[in-house]
Amino acid sequence: MEDRIPVEDIRPTSFAWSVEDRVATITLSRPERKNPLTFESYRELSDTFDRLRRVDGVRAVVITGAGENFCSGGDVHDIIGPLVQWREEKRMDKLLAFTRLTGELVRTIRACPQPVIAAIDGMCVGAGAILAMASDMRLGTARSRVAFLFVKVGLSGADMGACALLPRIIGQGRASELLYTGRFMEGPEAERWGFYNRLVEPGQLLAEAQALAASLARGPAFAHSITKKALHQEWSMGVDEAIEAEAQAQAICMQTEDFARAYRAFVAKEKPVFQGD
Repeated sequence: MEDRIPVEDIRPTSFAWSVEDRVATITLSRPERKNPLTFESYRELSDTFDRLRRVDGVRAVVITGAGENFCSGGDVHDIIGPLVQWREEKRMDKLLAFTRLTGELVRTIRACPQPVIAAIDGMCVGAGAILAMASDMRLGTARSRVAFLFVKVGLSGADMGACALLPRIIGQGRASELLYTGRFMEGPEAERWGFYNRLVEPGQLLAEAQALAASLARGPAFAHSITKKALHQEWSMGVDEAIEAEAQAQAICMQTEDFARAYRAFVAKEKPVFQGD
């Protein structure tokens, strides 16, 4: 059993962090630059999602951007400049260390047991689009614009797991189009293609995402974590293997107190109050 971490011990400096009603809200907070990511924010985001595996006071996470944008991707001055310099110095070791750093963020988002909801307004491009893609659910606005821009700077669409994750969200052909062309996907199209779960008015976006997260936080936390793990792991399983994995997972969930608690509430004609145990 890993040591537990008090939620108060999570104090990032490169983005805003708050917790209310067992919902953590991560806000990328450089609105004057449309909330780009830096080396520091990559590391702190990865560390935060990794530590969430050991935090009891958070049962769902919302990630959003300050101002009227989600994220403009990697900071041109903080990240792109050094990458070009390392290229000129033929420092493949540093380039690979960076691409592994960015991929680690996706890994930690997928591995944290809490559902993660992205609330997306305005620009959501490059690594920002990857952050949205790695989340479990996405709420967007009609004015938002999503693009996997890597091809526009001479790079492949194979970035941070996009070639594995994006086709599973919107389908192989649509993912191929976005990754090959780097074109923008407007809000209504993103909803129609299944990238967004739904569209929300900009003024209500964060409140709607937090309300959805709060409803999940009131659910059976252990069972939610099993659902997230199964959704991720079963991508690489055959149907028979997945059925057996789910049989074992559900039998484990049947040993929880929340399962018995739900039955007792049903018998008493009451609504269950899940405790996550």
